[in-house]
Amino acid sequence: MDTKNKYPPFHIALVTALIISATGIDSPVYAAEDPESETIVVTGSRIRQAEAEGVNPVTTLSREDLERAGLKTVGDILMQLPAAGSALNSRFNSSGNFGFPPDGGGIGAGAAQVALRHLNPKRTLVLVDGIRWVNGSSASGVENSVDLNTIPVSMIEKIEILEDGASSIYGSDAIAGVVNIITRNDFDGFEVNLYGGTFDEKDGEVEQIDLSFGAEGDRHRVFFNLSHYDQKAVSSADRTLAAFPTPNTGLTRGSSGTPQGRFLFLGADNDGDGNPDVVNVTINDGVTGIPFFDPTNPGGPGDDFHPFTNNDRFNFSTFNLYVTPSKRTSIFTQAEYDITDTTVFYTKALHNNRKSVNQAAPEPIFIGPEAGTGGLGDLVTVDVTNPFNPFGVTLDASNFIFIGRRPLEGGPRVFRQDVDTQYIGTGFRGEFDANQQTYYWDINYTYGRSRADQIKTGGYNIRNILNALGPLADCQAIAGCVPLNLFGGQGDGSGTITQDMLDYIQFTQKDVSENVIETFSANISGDITELPAGPLSFAAGFERRDYRGFFEPDAVVQAGDSNGIPANPTSGGYDVDELYAEFKVPLLSGAAAAEDLSLTLAARNSDYSTFGSDTTTKFGLLWRINEQFLFRASVSEGFRAPGISELFATRARFDETLTDRCSNYVGTAFEARCNALGVPTTYTQSGGQISVFTGGNPNLDEEKSDSRNIGFVYSPAWVESLSWADTLDFAVTYYKHEIEDAVEPDDAQRLIDACIIDLDDSACAAISRTAGGTINGIDNQLVNIGNVDTSGYDIRTNYLSPDYSWGRLSANWSTTLVNEFLKDGEERAGVEINNTGIPELKSTLSLGWQRDNWRLGWNVRFIDQLTESCSDFLDGSPASLTALGLCSDPDTVNNSNSRNKLGSTTYHDLRFDYIPDSDIDMELSVGANNVFRKQPPTCYSCSLNGYDPSVYDPEGTFFYVSTKIKF
Repeated sequence: MDTKNKYPPFHIALVTALIISATGIDSPVYAAEDPESETIVVTGSRIRQAEAEGVNPVTTLSREDLERAGLKTVGDILMQLPAAGSALNSRFNSSGNFGFPPDGGGIGAGAAQVALRHLNPKRTLVLVDGIRWVNGSSASGVENSVDLNTIPVSMIEKIEILEDGASSIYGSDAIAGVVNIITRNDFDGFEVNLYGGTFDEKDGEVEQIDLSFGAEGDRHRVFFNLSHYDQKAVSSADRTLAAFPTPNTGLTRGSSGTPQGRFLFLGADNDGDGNPDVVNVTINDGVTGIPFFDPTNPGGPGDDFHPFTNNDRFNFSTFNLYVTPSKRTSIFTQAEYDITDTTVFYTKALHNNRKSVNQAAPEPIFIGPEAGTGGLGDLVTVDVTNPFNPFGVTLDASNFIFIGRRPLEGGPRVFRQDVDTQYIGTGFRGEFDANQQTYYWDINYTYGRSRADQIKTGGYNIRNILNALGPLADCQAIAGCVPLNLFGGQGDGSGTITQDMLDYIQFTQKDVSENVIETFSANISGDITELPAGPLSFAAGFERRDYRGFFEPDAVVQAGDSNGIPANPTSGGYDVDELYAEFKVPLLSGAAAAEDLSLTLAARNSDYSTFGSDTTTKFGLLWRINEQFLFRASVSEGFRAPGISELFATRARFDETLTDRCSNYVGTAFEARCNALGVPTTYTQSGGQISVFTGGNPNLDEEKSDSRNIGFVYSPAWVESLSWADTLDFAVTYYKHEIEDAVEPDDAQRLIDACIIDLDDSACAAISRTAGGTINGIDNQLVNIGNVDTSGYDIRTNYLSPDYSWGRLSANWSTTLVNEFLKDGEERAGVEINNTGIPELKSTLSLGWQRDNWRLGWNVRFIDQLTESCSDFLDGSPASLTALGLCSDPDTVNNSNSRNKLGSTTYHDLRFDYIPDSDIDMELSVGANNVFRKQPPTCYSCSLNGYDPSVYDPEGTFFYVSTKIKF
C-alpha cells in the first residue's frame, strides 16, 4: 500500500481522461439488466458485463427469497446466511445498563447489523443501490456500522452479497465483503402486503403493513412505498433459559445489589483477635421501620439482619426483555425521468422512524470504597446523623467497605429510543457513443442523516444520594434534599424509599447522538478498444465523502453525577477524496480449453483528512474453460478507516462480565501472585461485572488487510440427459482474510489472566484495585493492536427438477466452513466468547415444491457446536458452575480451565403459499419458523438470557400469515 504518493501516475491519467470525455460517471447504482446492451453491473465490479457469474463470488437474494423467509427485517434475514457472523439484532436487550462497549462503536440499542465472515459489522460495507448508507444512531455513542432497521424490506427488489474484499472498488469498510441492497423501481400498479406473526407462547407479536404504488409512462417511472412494522416485547421471565441470571443455577447466581440490601463494613472486635470484624449482612424479610442492629452479635438471634449468602442474591432477569419491542414507520419514494433518449434524471428519498425500548432491572445503588464503580459512588459515606442509619456509627473510609441496595421502589430502568433517518439521493445517468464504443456515465449526490434521542427513566443521581446519606444538617441546608433510607429493605412489600426520597435522587436522563454522511461521485465505464479476445473494458471515477457525528449525554451524566454509566460528549468528523480505476483485460476467447480467459485489475487511492493517503489494489482471474466449468481467483488489499467514535470518543465505562482470579485465592494456584499484588486474603469478588474504561484515539492508523479467493462453478452438461434434473450446479470457494493493525481494545479478561496467571506486570499496570482488593477499573484505550486471520470454504449446490404432473422440486444447499479464525494468535473458530460465537460450520438447505397454484418451502438450518469457558466470578465457592456440575468438561483442580459445550443445533422452517384463481392478483401464505421448537443451547458465559442471540433463534416456534394483493 502506498501512503506517500497522493496521486500516482495512473490517477493523473484517469483525471485527464475524465476531463477529455466531459461526461460524469457510470452508475455504481444497481445491478439491473439493461435491455439494449444486454449487460449488467454486478456487485463487486463497476464494469458492465454480459455474464452475471464473474470473478467475484456473489450471493443474490431475490424479492421472492425475501418474501419466503418469513421474516420482516433485513438483519434477521441476513443473519441466517451461512457466511454471516455475530451481529446486533432485536434479541439484544443491552442499552445503557452495561455501558459503552470497549470497541468504541456505541450501543446500537434497537438496531440490527450484519457481519460477514465474523469480522465485526464495521468491516462489512452496506450499500443501497451501490451508494453508501448512513451509519446508525441510538443515543449511546457514535456508531461505526449501518443500522439495517433503517431499510424496510418492502422497498427492496433484491440483495447482493459480495463475499470478498472490495476496498479497491468501494473504499473503506469492505474488508469482509459488501451487502448491496437494491431498491424496487420498475413497478406499475398498487400492492398491499399484510403480515402477522406470534410465538407459540402467544407473545412477541409482529405486525406489518406495506403499501406500494408504481407508475410508468413513456418518459417517467415512479415508485412509492409506505411501511409500518410493529414488534411486541417478550419478557425474559417467560422463557426457560432466560428466567434466571445464569441458567440452571436458580437465584444463587443473581446480583449482590438486592432489594433488602447488602451491607459490608468493619464492626467491633467481637472475636477478640485485636482486629475489627468484617460485618457482611442483609436485612431479614418482613422487617418494618428502622431495623435493629446488634453490634455485639451482627446477624445473630434477635437481630433484624442475617449474614449475607449467595442465596440472598437478587434475580434481576425477570425484569429483562427477551425480544425488544420496536415500531418502525418508513416512507420511501423514487422517480426517474428520461430527459433525452440517452440521459436520465433520478431522485429518491427516505424517511424512517424507529421507536424501540430496552428494559433492565431497577438500577442498583453501589456505594463505598469497594463498590468498584471508579466514580463518585466509591466516595459516598453514611453519616451517623442520617435518621435511618441503624448501625450507630458513621461509615467512611476508616470502616466502610460496600453497600449494595436495589431500589425496587424506583421501578426498572427503561431506555426509549426515538430514531429518525433521512436519506436523499439525486443525479443523472446516461450513455454516449464515441469511437464506435458506448460509454455509460453517472453523476450523483446523496445525503444521509440518522439522529437518535434516548430517554432513560429509573436512573439515579449519585451526588444527590451522597447528600441524602451525609450529615443531616448538610442535607437540610440543600434545597430539595431528603434524607435517604437505604437500610429498611422492602418492609411490608412497599419498600422504605418514599416518593419524596425518589423525587430527590432520581432523574430523567436524555441523551442524543447523530451520524451524517454526504457523498458526491462521478464515474464512467465502457469499452476502450476491441482486442483479439474481446473488448478491453474499464470503469473509473471520483468520490468524495464527508462524515460527521456527535454524542451528547445528559448534563447529569457529563458532570459525573449519574449513578449509572459515566460518559462524556463526543464530536468529530472527517472527509475523504477517492479516485479509482478498474479494467477487464480479455486474454483468450473461444480456445479449446479457454472459452473465456480474462484478467481484472482495480486500484483505488483514498486521501483521508485524518490519517493520510492509502492505495489498495485487486487482481482477479476468470477462466471459463467451457460452458460447464468456471474457475476464478482474486487477490486484493483492503483497509478500514477508523470511525468517528474510534478517533474522537472521550473516556467512557463499560461494565463487562469478568472473573477476577484473585477472588477467594487462598489455597488456589494463584495464591502467591495475588498475595504479591497486595490483594487481601479476605477478598471476594462481590459482583460479576467489572468496570472497563476505554476511549478514542486520534492517532489511530487505518486497518489493513489482504484477502484471497479461489474457487470454481460447475454446471454439468450431462444433466440435460437426466430424467430427474433440469438444472444442477455446484460452486466451491476458498477464502482467506488477514487483517493487521486492527483497531481493538485489549481483551479485558485476557489482561486479568495475563496479570495473574502469566505474571505479566505490563498487564497488571492497566488494572487498578482498591485497598480491599476490588478491581475498580481497567484502562483499555483503543489502539492498532489487533491481528485477525480467518479462512474457510463456501460450498453451494442448486437443483431444479423437471415439471412433473405432481409438481416441480427445487433444492438449494449453502454451507460455510470456517477453517480458522485467529484473533491475536488465539483460535476463536468453534468458540463462544463475549456473546460472539463462531461456528466452524453453518449450513442451510432450502427445499421447495410447486404445483399449479400451490407452493411448499422447507428450510433446514444447521449450526455446528461451540465451546465456552465455564468459569464464573464465584469460582471456589459452593455455587461455582464447576461445583454445580454444569460444565460438560469440568476442571475440578483449576476451575478457570473448565469448559462447556454448546451442542450443534438444527432448525426447521416451513411455509405454504397459495395463489387463488381470481381476477385479483393475490397470494396467501402461512408459515412457521423453528417448527420443532428447538431450544438454543445453554450459554453460561453470555451476558443475558442464557444464550447467544447473535447465533441462535430465540426459544419457541414463530407462526405467521401474510397476504399480498396487487391491483
